[in-house]
Amino acid sequence: MAAGTAPRRADASGAARLPDTARRRIATERLASVAIRAGGLAVILAITGIFAFLVVEILPVLLPARVALAHDAALAGVVPRALLLDEYRTHDAALGRDGVVRVVRLEDGAVRAEQALADDFVAVAGDAEHSVLAGVARDGRIAAAPVAFTASFEEQRRVVTPSIGAPIELALFDDAAAAPAVAGPLAVRAGGDAQAGAAALAGGGVALVQRRSERNAFTGETTESLERRVLATPAPVTALALDPKQEQLYAGTADGRLLRFDLRAGVAEPESVDAGGAAISALSLLIGGRTLVVGQADGALSSWFTVPQENGPARLTRTRDYPSYPGAVRAIAPSQRDRAFLVAADDGTLGFQYSTSGRTLWRGDSPLGPATALALAPKGDGGAIAAEGRLASLDVRASHPELSLGSLFGKVWYEGAPRPEYVWQSSSGDDAFEPKLSLVPLVVGTLKGTFYALLLAVPLGVLGAMYTSQFMHARLQRWVKPGVEIMAALPSVVLGFLAALWLAPRVERLFSAFLAMGVAIPVAAIAGGWLWSRLPKRWVARVPDGTEVLWIGVAIAAAMALCVSLSAPLERALFGGSFPAWLETSTGLPFDQRNAVVVGIAMGFAVIPIIFAISEDAFSNVPADLSAGSLALGANRWQTVVRVVLPTASPGIFSAIMVGFGRAVGETMIVLMATGNTPILDWSPFNGFRTLSANIAVEIPEAPHGGTLYRTLFLAALLLFAMTFAVNTAAELVRHRLRRRYGRL
Repeated sequence: MAAGTAPRRADASGAARLPDTARRRIATERLASVAIRAGGLAVILAITGIFAFLVVEILPVLLPARVALAHDAALAGVVPRALLLDEYRTHDAALGRDGVVRVVRLEDGAVRAEQALADDFVAVAGDAEHSVLAGVARDGRIAAAPVAFTASFEEQRRVVTPSIGAPIELALFDDAAAAPAVAGPLAVRAGGDAQAGAAALAGGGVALVQRRSERNAFTGETTESLERRVLATPAPVTALALDPKQEQLYAGTADGRLLRFDLRAGVAEPESVDAGGAAISALSLLIGGRTLVVGQADGALSSWFTVPQENGPARLTRTRDYPSYPGAVRAIAPSQRDRAFLVAADDGTLGFQYSTSGRTLWRGDSPLGPATALALAPKGDGGAIAAEGRLASLDVRASHPELSLGSLFGKVWYEGAPRPEYVWQSSSGDDAFEPKLSLVPLVVGTLKGTFYALLLAVPLGVLGAMYTSQFMHARLQRWVKPGVEIMAALPSVVLGFLAALWLAPRVERLFSAFLAMGVAIPVAAIAGGWLWSRLPKRWVARVPDGTEVLWIGVAIAAAMALCVSLSAPLERALFGGSFPAWLETSTGLPFDQRNAVVVGIAMGFAVIPIIFAISEDAFSNVPADLSAGSLALGANRWQTVVRVVLPTASPGIFSAIMVGFGRAVGETMIVLMATGNTPILDWSPFNGFRTLSANIAVEIPEAPHGGTLYRTLFLAALLLFAMTFAVNTAAELVRHRLRRRYGRL
């Protein structure tokens, strides 16, 4: 039997069998192999599960919009010209030129309420925001009827009861008998203590009446003001729209001009803008009263709003064009919840559009043919359409119409902005707020924070690992490496707290010193090393190995102290006494106390231990034979490290940098606390930013479940997942290539 071979035992049949210790070892190895494989499979399944969960949460964003017929009711002998729909989509209020308001139950076509306002109207209009239908007679008398829908429950069943309120009357002229003839169109606003109406005159121009009631809170006395005006127009008016505050009147003309009257400026000349030549056939203001949707006789459809100018007053500007319709646009019905709107063309085409994203959500044929009136339900989940003698209700479904590739990753021209921009602003105190959900500032903020963190962490981590592994005395290695690795256990919230409350004020106050340290620290380290090398050998021999590190550390500390003491004189000499003020005056860049420099320092200290630990292992695992061979051939220690050890360890170093990149990309608390968390698009190191991960942490508690913001945050999470997955995959490919290249050394 060979020496060192364990004897085999024989069983009852005489066959040899392994000793118990060998069997236990084999069983342990097999169990460990199964556990390792199960662990790897579990990791793959966990990552796949996370990816699948994110995709499932985002899928509703991709669902197409749907517009379908819900109910169809007959309305014999009537041609509705204005419609209102209750929020439960059970009743429709209609007004035609016959002057009668009818409320029809859509389920069976029964007329539930009816009221005559006049014998005949030349034009009718609706104010969906205040649930009012109105018409104007040829002599300029306007009659409006508020329509209410009251919901109650009877035997666990919701019952909607419609009612028509007392008519609201306005007169465009003092003397109806001597008044010029009114031809229409009509625009009305009849909410609360203010009512206004405007109608086009047969001979040209627009007649306007405004009535306001104000109640004195102290005396209880109510005063009423009434103002009438006739506004001149350069061409016959074909469409009108009044804003909710009754401060702006918009008119479209037969020669394709768009007029804007500022009603606060008396009878000043209107602003006139060419809309493209074809007659303007429909106008409607979206929620908030700032965006004007313009439909034209040639099927063109566009959005306009006032844009501030550098020199002069704001001007009405075309901000978005939609795909044209086959026929003239006859009706536009805006949503009362968002910036969606229904469009009807005179060839029977219906469309569902969204303003902010510029999307055509749906387009198809009208179930009733060419529409005479159109309305959207208050909740935006249904609509109503009218044709001669018929009414119909529509089911409208649109999943997150605010989102598109353009609105998420492109520049969007938001209301009131001077130009298209990348903006993230998810909420506001105004119900008419336009959500701004561009992910570009967040992606740029993520890359910005990562760049400045790695700018500090990569040199310190890699060079520190190289020195520790190749030059430092073994006795010091036993303390330095564990000490640096323990830094990785420091909670990031502690680093963020220190960066925000301690580091940021000192960086602002001593920024000149920090700039000087960028030069002084390398110079002090080199000078300290040079002086140590010049000391007599007998002196160096008397001190323990590794003392040179302390010597260089003292030199660096002295240089830093000198920079701090000279900060004020340097700032006065170079920046006129204040670097933040000089920066803004000279370059126009603001200096925020919580900026990318602070984050780079704080997050750099969080990433350094990771890069250091992996890089040090990569340097230490280089075969000693390679170093010995290089030294035997006459290379010195530095040449050996740079030309032999460093290339051989490069796959591990690259992996260390990529792991550090992933750590920096996913960091949340440091950037949340130390940046000001401002989602601005700027690469300047002197202002704040917001990252994808910090944005998710801030917004997700306030995001309504299943809402657009909720889905957008999950999309941001998927984007972050994809970024890190792509970077890690590319890093693995590069690492394998480097390993094949230098593995032959």
